[in-house]
Amino acid sequence: MNDKQIQWISSSRQTYWSEKQSVRAVDGSPNLTLTDLKQQIFEGFGGCFNELGMAALQHLPEADRNKVYDALFSPDGDCKFTICRLPIGASDYALEWYSHNEVDGDYEMEYFNIERDRKYLIPYIKEALKRNPDIKLFASPWSPPTWMKFPKAYNYGTLRWEPKVLEAYALYFVKFVEAYAQEGIRIDQVHVQNEVAADQKFPSCLWTGEQLREFIRDYLGPAFEKHGLDTEIWLGTINGRVEKLFTESSEDYNSYANTVLSDPEAYKYVKGVGYQWAGKYVVQQTVQSYPELRYMQTENECGDGKNTWEYAQYVHSLFRHYFVNGVNSYVYWNMVLEPKGPSTWGWEQNSMITVDPASTQATNNPEFYVMKHFSHFVETGAVRIETKGPWTGNTVAFENPDGSKVVVVANPSKEVQELRLADGGVTHQLLLEPESFNTIVL
Repeated sequence: MNDKQIQWISSSRQTYWSEKQSVRAVDGSPNLTLTDLKQQIFEGFGGCFNELGMAALQHLPEADRNKVYDALFSPDGDCKFTICRLPIGASDYALEWYSHNEVDGDYEMEYFNIERDRKYLIPYIKEALKRNPDIKLFASPWSPPTWMKFPKAYNYGTLRWEPKVLEAYALYFVKFVEAYAQEGIRIDQVHVQNEVAADQKFPSCLWTGEQLREFIRDYLGPAFEKHGLDTEIWLGTINGRVEKLFTESSEDYNSYANTVLSDPEAYKYVKGVGYQWAGKYVVQQTVQSYPELRYMQTENECGDGKNTWEYAQYVHSLFRHYFVNGVNSYVYWNMVLEPKGPSTWGWEQNSMITVDPASTQATNNPEFYVMKHFSHFVETGAVRIETKGPWTGNTVAFENPDGSKVVVVANPSKEVQELRLADGGVTHQLLLEPESFNTIVL
């Protein structure tokens, strides 16, 4: 293979995105080898549609706003997103808290509506679909309607565990899928609850594994069947319990995934499992136990609003961790926010793109380039391939449907490092810049 058949892109603290040229074939032993061992099939990258993101985009002139949409969603853009998330009701990045039915006691969902979404979320989603009609969408609630909960509040609390409430809540999901379909928007998946183990200051709802099992098995699955919906039901989004972060991870595996999936009647409705945040500690166990299912990293960890290169390095390690442990897709959280990314309740978070209301300009942050190193080059239908050698711990590799191979490798060192990459009997030498991310396309 000659040098012209190799594409090498590098990002460092000094230069966020640059095409490299100095690749040459060398003799000697490699320190990273692409093997013939193939793993999971890749399904896509994406982000989440949130109200505060749409509000930030409105500060841009129309032409610049379209450039952001193109960068994120166009098949020939920077990120080429193919699977994205939206909330059912208010997420913690909504302008204010709401659900799609706050009429107390409306068990028949006669007053269900998505009027608010027509103002904020649906225009955002349609801009994405205008650029790529094949984008897949998945949705999850942060909180049920308040009248279904105890206590009666968006934040904190649990679902009232009463048959008529559970039946109504399953119907709530049905109505959501149907309402979006009437807008010309297909919901490909629903995940039962955002962060099932999080009792938060923002919209949230606690679930046990036993409750998820019963709700999917006895209410949600049958409701989708009754109404003829082919939208997939996923067990997600599982975040893990904070008190378990530094103890045995098997607690969360057995508390949630195994509790639901070991029940044959619940299992038959579940098409995949979504993990985020502390779910990273148990994704490996779940994939090993149920390899026939599909897996998603559903929410990239959000940082502190400073959008530093150091946090981007951590995010790169998250990409690698989830992929080598079996996920089929990876979804970022807030694609676009205002400076420092404050939520309405005060948490400042990172975003791929920052829009400054004062200057009316958009800036690509370091994590935009982390995402681009993967999403621009790894195609839907790619398969992950194993590597071997000392650089494996900082590498993840894929083979695209056209046979091209994509190797994403980080150099976390503060010094230039030599990579000797072997593929098909040829070894290529690359000098990786300090604290850099690199994508090599063979």
